[in-house]
Amino acid sequence: MKKLFITDLDHTFLHSTQRVSNFSEQIWNEKSEHALLSIATARSFSKTQEFLKNLKLELPLILLDGAMVATAQKKLISLNTLTKELCDAVIEESSSFGIYPYVIALNNKETLDESFDIPPILNHYQKFLIDEHYTSDKRIVHKSRIEGVDDTLKLVYMGEESLLRPLAKHLKKVFGTQIEVKLSPENYMQCYFLTILHPLSDKAHALIKVHEYLNRDIKETTVFGDSINDIGMFKKAGKAVAVANALDVVKKEADIILKESNDEDAVAKYLKQHIKS
Repeated sequence: MKKLFITDLDHTFLHSTQRVSNFSEQIWNEKSEHALLSIATARSFSKTQEFLKNLKLELPLILLDGAMVATAQKKLISLNTLTKELCDAVIEESSSFGIYPYVIALNNKETLDESFDIPPILNHYQKFLIDEHYTSDKRIVHKSRIEGVDDTLKLVYMGEESLLRPLAKHLKKVFGTQIEVKLSPENYMQCYFLTILHPLSDKAHALIKVHEYLNRDIKETTVFGDSINDIGMFKKAGKAVAVANALDVVKKEADIILKESNDEDAVAKYLKQHIKS
């Protein structure tokens, strides 16, 4: 039976230039003939398709931190979203901190089309991200008033840790188990991301869904990661592999710590060594 390998994208499989290297692309496509390869990312379906357009993707993909599991052929396997009412309440609570989120939602469950709503008030980090990476993104809608929508996949805040950590603590206190609150450093931007999701929207729950769909033993799977949102799947999988540039808290949960970083094609080199042709 072919072995299953699932990797995070940013800071793990993608280079810091947010692209797949030619070497990683070659190894992935070669080894996909002899193993089962997939990804688990905070990225959306559309951005994942953009980044991985030259890779063979035949297995379910874990997307949006685990809010969605779907195939590259747009077959929806698992979905956990937030209601408009709950999102509006979260946005109202966060407004007193002087910050507003992006609202990423699913518009169509058949086509997996997404919306990416931008608040009227942006801080430096939010503005830079949009101007540098999303100016041509067809999902973008600039709102005169930011609010939740039905089937919201996640709310995303960007800013200094000194602002977002108290906000994360506040939202956890107010909403408890109604939401999943993830606070993580973002090395590309030298800031923090605060992500609000459905309480079942994490890579650990999504990993279970993938294995149920494939009818495989989760303890036979190897996963790769670097950040806090990878820890859940590290604890579920049979083997957890951290790249050299992973956060220390992630390395503590890993079975293996690679000598190479994402910019040194760490995951591809591991696949090359451990998947026999």
